[in-house]
Amino acid sequence: MLLIKFFYKYILRRKYYRFGKCNRCGDCCSKIYVKHNNGVITCEEEFNKLKKLHPFYAGLEIIDKDKQGLVFKCNKFDKDKKICTIHKFRSSICRKYPSEEIFKFHGVMSDKCGYYFKPIDTFKEILEKEQKKLK
Repeated sequence: MLLIKFFYKYILRRKYYRFGKCNRCGDCCSKIYVKHNNGVITCEEEFNKLKKLHPFYAGLEIIDKDKQGLVFKCNKFDKDKKICTIHKFRSSICRKYPSEEIFKFHGVMSDKCGYYFKPIDTFKEILEKEQKKLK
């Protein structure tokens, strides 16, 4: 277990373990933010430029805008069959979902999602580390 913890923390630079599997609810395909460069896409002009550069963006549709940025839905999700119509050829952003990066943008996991995260370091470990610093 120590080797796995080391690998996640220091090689992958993760703070959480990801567990679970996809429930095919489709929530991750709607109400999504898309990161580009240093932040979330915030304007339609930027999005239109990106659509020309990568086919992934062409499958997205703007459905809203909030203080975080533009909110999208993917038009490749079949709501009736509850599966991505291009699942075998889906983009890496979809293959990697969900990643802990969701928390950097104040995102939350859907209640229906089959994935969940657990911190690599327990609260007790973090507390002990901080107490040692104070001594």
